[in-house]
Amino acid sequence: MHSEAPISINLKSASGLTQLTLRANTPDEFTALTSAIFQITEAIGEVETAVRGTNAAVPPNPQVASIATQFGATVVDSFDAPAAPAMGAGSRACPHGTMTRIHGLTGKFGPYKGYFCPAKQGDPTKCTTQYIKQNQAEWNSFVPDQTKA
Repeated sequence: MHSEAPISINLKSASGLTQLTLRANTPDEFTALTSAIFQITEAIGEVETAVRGTNAAVPPNPQVASIATQFGATVVDSFDAPAAPAMGAGSRACPHGTMTRIHGLTGKFGPYKGYFCPAKQGDPTKCTTQYIKQNQAEWNSFVPDQTKA
């Protein structure tokens, strides 16, 4: 039997240093939980900014601890995660990370170029592909990470 709550959402900070999973058993519980997402992500961003800006110890943010306690969560102070890879020219990002630039030689409507979400196939949170149209200036300067036949 699976013991995790059936409703969940995964959040990753813009820097990619922090990932947070919120879980709930009912839609009402989840609605109450999601009302705090803005506060949680804002507090995480402040802590990450402080850590990047100084080598001194950062005092714990009482707001984060208070919110975590409300939801039975544990605050983990770990900033040993590797920094997110720098995005190259022409790169785009989504909540799942740096999007993959793909140039396909044959598609439903001929050749295509676009930015593809790195989330696994079948992931319901996977972002929509951002296609480049042939009449856009970026079409000619697009440098793919992959080319598909």
